[in-house]
Amino acid sequence: MITGPRVRVWEFSTVRAGSVLCSDVSVGFNCEVTRSFLGERAVLGHRSGVNRTLVGADAHLSADLPVEAISMWSPHMRNPEREIILRTPGGLYRCGTPEFGALIGDRVQTGNSISLGPGLALGRDTRIASGVTLAARAIPDHSVITAPHLSDAQVREHECEHRASRTRWQQDARQQLRDGRGPMATAPWPRGRL
Repeated sequence: MITGPRVRVWEFSTVRAGSVLCSDVSVGFNCEVTRSFLGERAVLGHRSGVNRTLVGADAHLSADLPVEAISMWSPHMRNPEREIILRTPGGLYRCGTPEFGALIGDRVQTGNSISLGPGLALGRDTRIASGVTLAARAIPDHSVITAPHLSDAQVREHECEHRASRTRWQQDARQQLRDGRGPMATAPWPRGRL
């Protein structure tokens, strides 16, 4: 393990042999870093794990973010045999190893509860919203990736019980949103029928 100056590794975290942590890296509470490279000023949020991964400078990986390095399709997970393949616009790229997590570019930022790898390349300045799962592909620089669960979720009410019990403040909030007023009117998600 190699660590640069001003590296912070918080409680209950493990940095395993073969890892490199450059200057000013922060590894949050209850994390695991296995045979990985974390670039200058990279931040690994709490309860996250990076496995056989290269993380660029100034990347910020939030909480609950595993980067997996072994294909689930390998017949024996303890002794993986299946080579990791990266899908790029130019075709398939063979990684040459059965254990490879991801290439995470400089200044990549993620939300929480994201699952990455194996065989993933994230371009510089990419943003990933919470709840995304990505593997075996190349994402270009300056991309924004969101999960469909935020804007596509539909909530249905039971007709007789819940419709009658809707409170006045819920009706007022809906009317403010329709009129373009209130705190929810400037939210980044698309507004649809209420």
